[in-house]
Amino acid sequence: MDTEARRSSIAKTIKNARAPISATALAQKFSVSRQIIVGDIALLRAEGADILATPKGYIMGSNDSSDHQYIGTIACQHDTISMRDELYIMVDHGATVIDVTVEHTVYGQITGQLDIQSRLDADEFMEKVLEKDAKPLSDLTGGIHLHKIGCSDKIVFDKIQVALREAGFLA
Repeated sequence: MDTEARRSSIAKTIKNARAPISATALAQKFSVSRQIIVGDIALLRAEGADILATPKGYIMGSNDSSDHQYIGTIACQHDTISMRDELYIMVDHGATVIDVTVEHTVYGQITGQLDIQSRLDADEFMEKVLEKDAKPLSDLTGGIHLHKIGCSDKIVFDKIQVALREAGFLA
């Protein structure tokens, strides 16, 4: 399979996947190294493909909103220790935490894809943060950050805001 055919197949594989697919899984599927896949993804993005990298793997950007009737943004502030509790509040209400965004003084807006849909996802995300000693984006802004969340409707979104306010997480 030539390079162009592989890239086309990678894009189709990600588009048709029912769940995020990792670079390692793609590398195995196409019998190339993980680094080749990462490079292919970068080139696909440069050509206009809306491929997002989440902690669980690659997804097509258009997948964000297709499962949600309402998408809203919530401004939060907390320390790293409280991050799991914040995520639990959102997923316990049936929301998907789509991403996290901070406003950096030099780089402007920085967004990280999350795609956290359950307590298990939140736990796996936190394990990665702790295992790799990674700093959350919100560390750059004194804990202040935005979450785009997908909900079944505005009522659920409003309930999440109330719960986050009661827990002291709203900025």
